[in-house]
Amino acid sequence: MATVLRTEPIDAGDAGFLRGDPITGDRYYSKDFARSEWDRMWTKVWHVAGREAQIAEPGDWMTHHFGRESIVVVRQTDGSVRAFYNTCQHRGNRLVWAEDGHGQLTCSYHGWVYAADGVLSKAQDPDDFEGGSPCGRVSLRQVKCASWGGFVWYTMDPEAGSLDEFLDPIPDLLERRDLHDMVRVVWRTISVDANWKFASDNFNESYHLPTVHPQLATTTDEDYKNTVFESYPSGHNRMIEQGQPSMRAPNPNEVEAPFGDMLREWDLDPAEFAGRARDGRLALQRQRRALGPQRGFSHYARYADDELTDFFHHTLFPNVTLTATAEGTHFFRTEPDPHDPEKCTFDYWFMAPKVEGQDEVMTIVGPRPLKEASHEFVEYGSGAVIEDMMDSFLIQDLSVAVGQQAGFHSRGYRDAILSGQESRVRRFHEVLNDYLEGRR
Repeated sequence: MATVLRTEPIDAGDAGFLRGDPITGDRYYSKDFARSEWDRMWTKVWHVAGREAQIAEPGDWMTHHFGRESIVVVRQTDGSVRAFYNTCQHRGNRLVWAEDGHGQLTCSYHGWVYAADGVLSKAQDPDDFEGGSPCGRVSLRQVKCASWGGFVWYTMDPEAGSLDEFLDPIPDLLERRDLHDMVRVVWRTISVDANWKFASDNFNESYHLPTVHPQLATTTDEDYKNTVFESYPSGHNRMIEQGQPSMRAPNPNEVEAPFGDMLREWDLDPAEFAGRARDGRLALQRQRRALGPQRGFSHYARYADDELTDFFHHTLFPNVTLTATAEGTHFFRTEPDPHDPEKCTFDYWFMAPKVEGQDEVMTIVGPRPLKEASHEFVEYGSGAVIEDMMDSFLIQDLSVAVGQQAGFHSRGYRDAILSGQESRVRRFHEVLNDYLEGRR
């Protein structure tokens, strides 16, 4: 693991550590700004190509299309992973179009074939090339690739530092979660008419919860006085919310659904917490600690007490959020549209731990089998009904994102006026500016 850059995080509940860079509307719709992001930031950072489980066997491969680039990641015979630009070296044709597959990589234009190690193994009329057959001499252009948390990562920058350095200190913060052993039971990509930065802004604060997600008040204490806000020199942030009723809830001292359901699931009687619902948090921690092993939740033994109830939001610069809970880990990612800065894709994955005797898990889209999910695609705002998500916080966030995108064009908006608890939003934009202005 790389050396930790700072032993203590920056207190991101206080704006005193910020420069105060303005957050102007053009950042969300300017094509020039989007081009600068591509040239100076996207091509420098590390990206998630997918889950290692997608390429479990030697010869398995998967693709990740990002911007106008495409990367193909291949499992090698020795179990290692390599990543290449998904471009045939013959005349630049995109090599493979499928999301994943197995075996040799064959170009659909002239039939050039590449082995798992990226070396050209077959070409039509090999004797017709100056200098002899290109087979064995030509290879796909390789990109840096590494794994952490069961994710395969790559960077297009040949001079980039290691993945450990880039992620620091996130692997340490999530060490007890065993992300590498989790199962992705929900895998959904949603097209959204908004700039990609909406999610980074949104997940870097909880100030919007009472307005946008009022239903969470019975299980999530969003009060900034009880919330931990952290920022790290790497540009990553963390926010920890306590898993108990918010004092902003209509009846904060009474047990209401779904908090009561959570207590009953672990053999606690909600009636015993009448008038003192917030005491249920510590009781639930003790009960999960006591009953977890016999119910197959052996991983609970590794968790700290607060990890058994609370919500740990890790926002990884620039575009990934990992929210760790006792039930599993939510993965959120936005990626820019290659042509229109006012469009993006929003990925939502839910990764569940393996529990002995369990073959189904509850998710925000309903019960799902405890096995690797198939990829689902949805276009938000197209008129298609996302029935299993209509009451979820994700749809609420997306509805706000589309409205905010329209507002950014107004001459009436010049800069964000942020509360102290929203300091991580400006911090995100300042780190982005560091890339665009050559400081990173």
